Amino acid sequence: MVVGGEEAVHGTRTILTRRATHTTPHRPGRTSPVLTSYAAHFDTPAGYLDFARFGPPSRDTVAAGARAVAESATADHTTVDALMRAEEAARDTAARLAGTDVRHTVLLPNTSTGLFHAALGIREGVVLAPQTDFPANHYPWHRAAQLGRATPRWLDPAPGAGVTPDLVRTALTDDVVALSVSAVDFRTGFRTDLAALREAIGPDRLLIVDGIQAFGVAALPWDAADVLVTGGQKWLRAGWGTGFATLSDRALERLDPVLTGWTGVEDAGLFDGTAHPPAPDARRWSITHLSPVTAAAFASALALVERHTVAAIEGAIAARIAELSDTVQRCGGRVLSPADPARRAGILSFTMPGHEPSLVANALHAEGVTPTVRTDSLRFSPHASTPPKVSERVAAALSSLRS
Repeated sequence: MVVGGEEAVHGTRTILTRRATHTTPHRPGRTSPVLTSYAAHFDTPAGYLDFARFGPPSRDTVAAGARAVAESATADHTTVDALMRAEEAARDTAARLAGTDVRHTVLLPNTSTGLFHAALGIREGVVLAPQTDFPANHYPWHRAAQLGRATPRWLDPAPGAGVTPDLVRTALTDDVVALSVSAVDFRTGFRTDLAALREAIGPDRLLIVDGIQAFGVAALPWDAADVLVTGGQKWLRAGWGTGFATLSDRALERLDPVLTGWTGVEDAGLFDGTAHPPAPDARRWSITHLSPVTAAAFASALALVERHTVAAIEGAIAARIAELSDTVQRCGGRVLSPADPARRAGILSFTMPGHEPSLVANALHAEGVTPTVRTDSLRFSPHASTPPKVSERVAAALSSLRS
């Protein structure tokens, strides 16, 4: 649960620092009133356990997008300006959830756009990045190197261990200018210690964080990051085409605004045929206007998270993960995610020895359970709206493999 709060200085940016402590898991089979209220907003099937791939949006979010489309169909002289206000609402809420302000926050259509902004913005030097990360954190660094800018140095974490401060320290040299990591590992749910990584790299290097597998469902010290980027289509349940980034003053100072578009400059509404200077704040990462339809959906999804709190959502997910982990192991499965609840987030990866993942998936599908299926493993990723009874379905499916 997130408790307390105090102002701190990050670079030259004043932010709200949240101190995270462990949430108390709900008892198996029980759901708190807060989460009952949260779950009431969704129509997602009980057996859907694939939120790390895509998070089905709430009825509120679907309705917000539909209203925006309907309003655009009968446009008059007020419509476009009115629809564009959804972007402000989404940015305001995203900034609050990240513990920063709107001057340091910009909406983006996805995580990859933010990572490319960061990668191409580094003039020179070495950037550390894990070889095991999702490819979205690989290709920006490959492209930067091809352009003669930043050069990646790949970290090789031990299986299931993720990026640790010790691993980073052994790779640090004087030419390292940044570290780019995922807040939560997409394979195993390993929860990266962002505060410890910040300390390991020191105050003079940039910490770039892909938060898509954590933001909105894990109380992490986002203020440790100089660049935080995330998409809204997974755990935030906002649909595709949504996302944002936050930038520290250090990032604003050091990253070249290589991809700044016409909406990311000073006096963006003045069309005088000259090149305007980039905006002094995070707006410099804007390339063009985003869809006001997706912005309306994003604002709705973020508001739902803020209203029910990240702490409550995180606690409910932890309870489901614990139940599913017990179920998998009772049925003879091998859990690949960290055993310590403090070191994992909402992802449970596992194998069923002696059974191909595709065949295990067929058994789960027969019970109405939707996992992520890899060639070498399977992945469960429940949300706060996932009911406890899903463990019974999983148990039935995995037990059927024995026969």
